[in-house]
Amino acid sequence: MSTHEADHPAYPPIRPCLSAEELLAAKNTQPIRSVDDLAADTFESDEELEEFLAFTYAERHRDVT
Repeated sequence: MSTHEADHPAYPPIRPCLSAEELLAAKNTQPIRSVDDLAADTFESDEELEEFLAFTYAERHRDVT
């Protein structure tokens, strides 16, 4: 039993080459107009933020000898 390349799709799928402007337009993005546009309420409390920072610091330094 033999198979041809046409029987199997390319992996990963071939996508059209789009410019950055075309990709941004497809996502309906808007320019950042102020630093407030970047604000996000990621953590529910200061304690949650501190736990995340402590974890991140520990993980980054875990294998450093």
